[in-house]
Amino acid sequence: MTHLIQYLILLRPHQWIKNLFIFMPLFFGSKLTDTRILLNAVVAFGAFCAIASSVYIFNDYKDMEVDRKHPGNRARPLASGTIDTKNALVLMLILAAGGIGTYFLFHFNALPYLCLYIVLNVLYTLRLKHIPILDVVLISIGFVIRIIIGSIVSMVSLSMWIVIMTFLLALFLALAKRRSDILIFTETGEKVRKTVDGYNLEFLSSSMVIMASVVIVSYILYTVSPEVQYKLHSDKLYLTSFFVLLGILRYMQLTFVENNSGSPTKILFQDRFLQIVLLGWVTLFSWILYH
Repeated sequence: MTHLIQYLILLRPHQWIKNLFIFMPLFFGSKLTDTRILLNAVVAFGAFCAIASSVYIFNDYKDMEVDRKHPGNRARPLASGTIDTKNALVLMLILAAGGIGTYFLFHFNALPYLCLYIVLNVLYTLRLKHIPILDVVLISIGFVIRIIIGSIVSMVSLSMWIVIMTFLLALFLALAKRRSDILIFTETGEKVRKTVDGYNLEFLSSSMVIMASVVIVSYILYTVSPEVQYKLHSDKLYLTSFFVLLGILRYMQLTFVENNSGSPTKILFQDRFLQIVLLGWVTLFSWILYH
């Protein structure tokens, strides 16, 4: 049982929450109640999770030595030696083949974007994540690819506003994560990433403030856009801005006051305030769209 748990940890299932962005076009396009479209998105989501886990395994394999110096990552199965590297690589290939095969059979039109996601992540792991600024930009592009895939498999047109906000929000979270790396270096002297030399607290904090401001303004512009109001048949979307503002402020509080921004997904699972804010946003937005 312990061995199986280690394999589950290797897959990083808590990171699958990121892949929920595949459902965003359905949500904003009022298509979540369409069973056929929803099923297509569920299949795409499952296959993408398999691909994402294969990428995580590859990343853990390449970063074993670095992870052993990281206070949190040293417990990862490959870094700690609880899982044999050969077995991990075999599992990686099986997951990759399964994910690509599923898209080939059921979502062929989205396959090029899936392959682009894989290629970018391989290049990111091998080299690009060591280049400051480019590393966080590539992470953000990964989220944009998710919503594009969601748009294709659900046959829902994608608003430029959703693309812009997704990219900016992902960039905001990636910058917060890099800030956590700088804090680890400051406290322990260990460089958990080579990009540490390209960042400092002042730059990252200022960049986060800029991104937070732009995300909030972009979201408000989205909610009051005549095109969006016409498409969604409502002029009340601006009310949901309240929850977006609260969520951004809470995350900045966690980052700047509590110095806790290492893993956005773990923070979301653990922070009750953010969970309530997210639930409030989803509930209000859903009521406006579907009532």
